[in-house]
Amino acid sequence: MDIEVLGALAVRENGLSVTPTAPKPRQVLALLALHADRMVPVSALTEELWGAAPPRSARTTLQTYVLQLRELIAAALERDSAPDTAPGTPAAPGTPAAPGAPGGGRSAKDVLVTMPGGYLLCSGGGTSDVRTFERLAGAGYRAMDAGDCAGAARQLREALALWSGTAFADVQAGPQLQMEIKRLDESRLCALDRRIEADLRLGRHRELLAELTVLVNGYRTHESLHAQYMLALHRSGRRGEALDAYQRLRTTLVHELGLEPSARLRRLQRSILTAGHDLAAPAAPAPAPAAAAPAPPAVKVRLVPTG
Repeated sequence: MDIEVLGALAVRENGLSVTPTAPKPRQVLALLALHADRMVPVSALTEELWGAAPPRSARTTLQTYVLQLRELIAAALERDSAPDTAPGTPAAPGTPAAPGAPGGGRSAKDVLVTMPGGYLLCSGGGTSDVRTFERLAGAGYRAMDAGDCAGAARQLREALALWSGTAFADVQAGPQLQMEIKRLDESRLCALDRRIEADLRLGRHRELLAELTVLVNGYRTHESLHAQYMLALHRSGRRGEALDAYQRLRTTLVHELGLEPSARLRRLQRSILTAGHDLAAPAAPAPAPAAAAPAPPAVKVRLVPTG
């Protein structure tokens, strides 16, 4: 089973979609898919669907949604296991049952498992964009800690490329999914922050300016992104714009949150004002020395006696 939630919800069994269109079953599948291979309690699913005041029929209705999901899964299993012979053609004697067919392979109940107290969606070793993102981001953080900025930037860029929009963008989210969406967005923002930091350490400040301009307008109180934006501007020779960015951030923080910029931001502003050497762009790596030209062949001079 392949699962994508970092954008629109897409769940496929053997390459065939098992994602329902009805909002409530879609919510159930979304929560199960996010926690694939782990049991999701009935209480969590009930809260997701109905909040703190579920109806008396909540348990029965949830079972109905699970049955609807199993029907979609069973249809995918049957299509995947359909023989290549024409309809109505009997199978050859001794031919084993195809996977998903009665008596062989996985059934829908093996994929969406009822457990004491909840349900479990079995991925069967398939892909999950969330797990891939977490693996790549973790590798990027470790590379950053080891001083490998190029490797960190590469791994984190690959992790962020898995996102096609807000997590569960096309799912009507209840309390549980709303909490998970916030968690995932924070994970994405953390990876983005570290990737930009790695790029800055590599001297890519000019390439970052367009991206950071968009980000600081979207995250108007995010101090780390603003610090990176100010630094990229300053290193690009746009010192006045860097100081203007600080003033805009300070105005927003004071008016909206009643807070002054952090000590880190104030130090950065002072360093820009004094053009501190600690803010200089990293020096470009020295070019490799050119290979020495081969020595010309020795010229032998023959002396011819005269007279």
